[in-house]
Amino acid sequence: MLLSSVYQGESGVCLARFCCQGTAVNVVVAMIGNSIIITLVCTDYHLQSPMYFFLCNLFLIEIPMIMTVVPKMLENFLSGRNTISFYGCLAQSYFYFLLGISEYVLLVRMSYDQYVAICYPLNYSTIMNRKVCVWLVVGSWMGGFFSILVTTVIKLGLPYCGPNIINRFFCYRAPLLYLACADIWLVEFINFIISLPVLLASLMLIVISYVYIICTIIRIPSAKGREKAFSTCASHFTVVTIGYGTSILIYIMPLQVSSMNLNKVASLMTTAVTPMLNPLIFSLRNQKVKEVLRVSIDKCLGLIKHTL
Repeated sequence: MLLSSVYQGESGVCLARFCCQGTAVNVVVAMIGNSIIITLVCTDYHLQSPMYFFLCNLFLIEIPMIMTVVPKMLENFLSGRNTISFYGCLAQSYFYFLLGISEYVLLVRMSYDQYVAICYPLNYSTIMNRKVCVWLVVGSWMGGFFSILVTTVIKLGLPYCGPNIINRFFCYRAPLLYLACADIWLVEFINFIISLPVLLASLMLIVISYVYIICTIIRIPSAKGREKAFSTCASHFTVVTIGYGTSILIYIMPLQVSSMNLNKVASLMTTAVTPMLNPLIFSLRNQKVKEVLRVSIDKCLGLIKHTL
């Protein structure tokens, strides 16, 4: 069974062309940026702390997320076929949401790390030891794996005998589900039960963490200390705002033709644009990362000059 993507009307075609032109550049920048940050965290001893350990795992999630969706999407754009097999579509949808949920859970873990670092600095190394950090990351991956597994197995058992058109750039969960020739209320209910805690509960935990963080920062007597504490949280807060903002746009916007194109752009941001922005945000807003990056560039330039 082959599934096809369709872009409704002239606006949909123009949107597809625009996305095709920009996505390739975004993917190259995202892959290079994420790879550079991962390499720096793994090789430089200045970045051997829980915060950068979580940051490294965040970028390790974003690289396979890009590879899950973007290559097939670009192939469809360039070839004009716009087709994918049913099992390929199901696999794409599964891994996209697995990695997405894992990323949201990891952002909660990172907010907890920020909370401990600012609110309990003297006990930070004891609370956020290596074993705790590893288990927090493993829990993020396992949470994504099990939360999406049940609905994927149910979708696999549904009969598909109707239309095979998906009005998306890639295999999104709801459009694929609506192709089934059966009652899908149970799957929709399970999806809702899963999505609610992932989006709202995780966002609530992050908000609570930042309320405590801001209250602690305000009580810091020196202006320099407050500025340093705020700069520590700025990168994570920016990434959280972008990530949750696009997700809320995807889930809340009404499914009308005018908003469908906006919905497509928002979903494309989570797969191509956001992974490109995150390394830039963390490298430009984090002083330690900028220093390590500058030293690494100087070493590379020196090595090149010495070789020549």
